[in-house]
Amino acid sequence: MTDDSRPPARFNAARHCLAENARLRPDKTALVMAGPERTTRLTFAEADRAVRGIAAGLLGLGLAPGSRVMIRMGNEADYVLVYFAALAAGLVALPSSPQLTAGEAAFLMENAGAAVVVAGAGLTVDPASLGGRILLDAEAVAALKASPPLPDYVDTAADDPATLVYTSGTTSRPKGVLHAHRAIWGRRPMHRHWLGLAEPDVMLHAGTMNWTYTLGVGITDPWAVGATTVLYDGPRDPAIWPALIARHGATLFAAVPSLYRQILKYADLASADLSSLRHGVTAGEALPPDLLDAWTRATGKPLYEALGMSEISTYVSSGPTVPVRPGSPGRPQPGRRVAILPVEGEPEPLPAGETGLLAVHRSEPGLMLGYWNRPDEEAQVLRGAWFAGGDLARLDADGYLWFEGRNDDLMNAMGYRVSPNEVEGALAEHPDVAEVGVAELAVRADIRVIAAFVVLNADARADAEALLAWCRARLAAYKCPREVRFLPALPRTANGKVQRKRLAEAATIG
Repeated sequence: MTDDSRPPARFNAARHCLAENARLRPDKTALVMAGPERTTRLTFAEADRAVRGIAAGLLGLGLAPGSRVMIRMGNEADYVLVYFAALAAGLVALPSSPQLTAGEAAFLMENAGAAVVVAGAGLTVDPASLGGRILLDAEAVAALKASPPLPDYVDTAADDPATLVYTSGTTSRPKGVLHAHRAIWGRRPMHRHWLGLAEPDVMLHAGTMNWTYTLGVGITDPWAVGATTVLYDGPRDPAIWPALIARHGATLFAAVPSLYRQILKYADLASADLSSLRHGVTAGEALPPDLLDAWTRATGKPLYEALGMSEISTYVSSGPTVPVRPGSPGRPQPGRRVAILPVEGEPEPLPAGETGLLAVHRSEPGLMLGYWNRPDEEAQVLRGAWFAGGDLARLDADGYLWFEGRNDDLMNAMGYRVSPNEVEGALAEHPDVAEVGVAELAVRADIRVIAAFVVLNADARADAEALLAWCRARLAAYKCPREVRFLPALPRTANGKVQRKRLAEAATIG
């Protein structure tokens, strides 16, 4: 890492995103919340004032530095303001979804030790379920916004905790990923090398606010450079996105690959005005080469992919400075120290072409502080001077990364370890296949086989044998699926990621 890649010792992430913007461009639109009935706009001056007002109110509750503020809100402007207010006050923001069940919300509150729960408009939270925690509803947040603001952002250290996000763990419960204020500084390499992001840009993001992809790429990154962010709060009709690009003059559009595919299928791109759009960006799952080709042919706009994780965000990408190579998410962004380590043994980087664990050096400023109260899981991902989160990959001679799946997703076939990504890649090229997921399937109590779970194109006929023959012509025998199951849709998370562990369940239900 170069010296200028390290943040200042004293660094507040909210100040970094708002204070200078409020001073230099107070009347510029910072946030547009577009809805089916009305659109809300906030300038940088208004956002800065509201964030400092909420921050003052939170500190007025007597909260100690580092106290957790759990946010349970939908896609609304106050979500953004409360999130940054927690950081501004030296507290820790805990983003969450309003769709959590009572049990899921209770686990997060207890595990994180939340002191405050902020509930969004229309969300009813039973105070008796909070165990004495402070509840702030939409009316309370409105009052805080109007109250006297903090004169300045709290003076925090770059290594002070700022955000606690929950992601899947190796157990049945999600694990908390604790990030420092410096994580926002650590995002800087992606601004130029993936997003191509600058002050004049308008970023339209298709995600929900409880997702780190949205909070980061959709809000934090644009504000860090003085750009405008546009978010949508309305029915998730894929055809709406080209209209939103045109209406708001979006220069950048961010989504998961599956949404790009849905836009191609359901939107009238031929009549859409995409003249403002410079390019699209995508993350969250692998970008299939056929989808990349279809999007660029239909729109004439580049599509840049990135690979990341909750523990560090995106750190490998294509973009304006890295030519696209279909099938690869790109190269490590300049300034990142990335290596491929052996799955077992000493953590010595492997040469180009060899597959192993994808690792990031622990000096990376965007890397998490650690897993909250999960020392055993934290120990599993620390390999000497490296963090290795479980992704399998290889780097080619040109530095491009080729993703080979998750170490814990690997299937065991006839004694061989097989990546589901490799099998999915072969099947995705079949003209009848719209989407595919691959996972192990228990056919008897003691026998598990590789199975392909396929969504067909609208005019295709279900022919399992034809798909198996297609695989046999392209894959080693031990890599080929033994079963093909047809599904109307693949099970996905709310943000579009395929849930491989639910494929067999979905096939049984179907």
